[in-house]
Amino acid sequence: MELPEHLTLSFLEAKSENLFSLSESALARISANRTYLDNKLKDGQTYYGINTGFGSLCNVRIESEDLAQLQENLVCSHACGMGDEVPEEIVRLMLLLKVHGLSQGYSGVRTDKVKRLIDFYNLGITPVVYELGSLGASGDLAPLAHMSLPLFGKGWVRYKGEKMAAAEALKAAGLEPIALAAKEGLALLNGTQFMSSYSVWALMAARKLMLWADVISALSADAFMVKDEPFNAAIQRVRPHKGQVATAARIRRLLAGSQIKQMPKEQVQDPYSFRCIPQVHGATADVIDMVSGVVETEVNSVTDNPIIFSDEDAIMSGGNFHGQPLALHADFLAIAMAELANISERRTYLMISGQRGLPAFLTPHAGLNSGFMIAQYTAAGIVSQNKQYCTPASVDSIVSSNGQEDHVSMGSNAVTKLRKVVMNVQRVLAIELLVAAQALELRRPLKSSSALENVFDAFRKEVSFMTHDEILHNKLIAAERFLDRDAIEIIGK
Repeated sequence: MELPEHLTLSFLEAKSENLFSLSESALARISANRTYLDNKLKDGQTYYGINTGFGSLCNVRIESEDLAQLQENLVCSHACGMGDEVPEEIVRLMLLLKVHGLSQGYSGVRTDKVKRLIDFYNLGITPVVYELGSLGASGDLAPLAHMSLPLFGKGWVRYKGEKMAAAEALKAAGLEPIALAAKEGLALLNGTQFMSSYSVWALMAARKLMLWADVISALSADAFMVKDEPFNAAIQRVRPHKGQVATAARIRRLLAGSQIKQMPKEQVQDPYSFRCIPQVHGATADVIDMVSGVVETEVNSVTDNPIIFSDEDAIMSGGNFHGQPLALHADFLAIAMAELANISERRTYLMISGQRGLPAFLTPHAGLNSGFMIAQYTAAGIVSQNKQYCTPASVDSIVSSNGQEDHVSMGSNAVTKLRKVVMNVQRVLAIELLVAAQALELRRPLKSSSALENVFDAFRKEVSFMTHDEILHNKLIAAERFLDRDAIEIIGK
C-alpha cells in the first residue's frame, strides 16, 4: 500500500505488517527537489552542511569532490550511541517516519535512499539503535546515525531473528550498499524521528491503558462496594471537562446492571481514589488528547536542516529539528500517566485493608497466609519509581558543539523515560486487576454487571483465584500480559 500523504496516530497503530511504497507524486517531489539542489551546488555558494562542515565547523568549506565522503563521515562520526538497544517496534517506526519526512520533498535526498529505507521496513531489516546519545535538538543525531549506517553497509541490524552486521544482512537480502551524496547524510540525521517514534509508541500504549484504567477501576469500585453517586451525569455537567465527562459515562455504562451496585451502602461517601475517578482519569485522558495533537503535527512535519525550498528558490537553515514541543509534552504525558498508577495503587491498598466485609489482604486464612500484602508493596515501589522518572527532562539543557548548539531540548531523555513510566503503569494496573478480581470473587454469589463479568471471566481463564499463598510473581506477570489485550473486545463478548 502507498504511504498516506498525512499520517495519523490511528494509521500508525493499525499499520501492522503491511508493506509500503511511495506514491508517484511523492517520488516526483523528492526527485524535483534533488534536481534543484544539484543545480544550486553549481553556483559556487556556500550552504550549511551541504558543502561545509557541521556544527561549529559550519565555516569550513568542503570541496566538491569530497561532498559524498563528507556525508558518510558525518553518519559514521555521529554513530556514537550507547545504552540499551531501542526496541525493534520503535526502530521500525523511526524508519517509517523518516521515509514520510523525506517524502515531502524538502530534504534534497535522492529517491534511492528513501526507497532503501522502505526496503528495510518491508524486508524486516531493522537497524540496531541505542537509547543514549541524542540531546533532542540538532535532530536525534546519534540514534538516526545508527539507523542510517546500513544504507551504505555499515553498522548492525536485526534480520530474520538474528543480530548481524549490516553488510551481511544486505547480502542475504540481495541488496547492495548505496553511497551517500551531498546533503543526504545530514537529511537522514537531522530530524526528530527518534523522539517522535517513542512518543507514538507511548500514545498508542496510553490509549489502551486509559481504557483499561477505567475498566479496572469500575471492577474495583464494585468489589469494594463503592457508591455510584460520584459518577452521576449531573456532577459532571457542572464541571464539564471532556475527559471527566467521558470517564464518568464509561464507568456508568460498565456498572449498569450490577447486583452489587444495587446493594445498600453503609458509608456516606468513599475515599478519593474511588470518588474522584472521573476527575483524575479524565484529566489524564485530556492530556493524552492534547499530546496526540502535538505528536501528529510533528510526524507530518519537515524537521531536518537546512530545508530545500525549491518552489521558493531558497535553501534555509533553521531550527525545525529542535525537540522542545515533544520534550515538553512527553514530560506532561509521563506525569499524566503516572497519576493513573498513583490512584490505582490507592485502590489496591483499600481493597486489601480488611474493610467492608473483605478479609485482610483478601486471603481466607490471614495470618497463616499473607495474601496480597506484598503485591501492594510492589505497586507502591513502582509508583514511587514513576515519580522519580517524572522529573522533567525538558527543563534541562547543556551546551554542545563549541557553543553553536547552546540550548537543547533533552527530548530524547524525556521520551525514553516516558516509555518506562507507561510500562510501569501497566504493571500497577495489573496488580489492581488481580486484587479486584480476588475481591469480587469473595463477594459471591453477588454478581457485577455483564460487561465486568466478561472481564472477570476472561481474566480467570488466565489467572486463578488464590486460596492460599503461592508465588505471586507468576500471577502478576500473567495479569500484566492480560492487559496487552483489547478491553473493548473483552467487554463486548
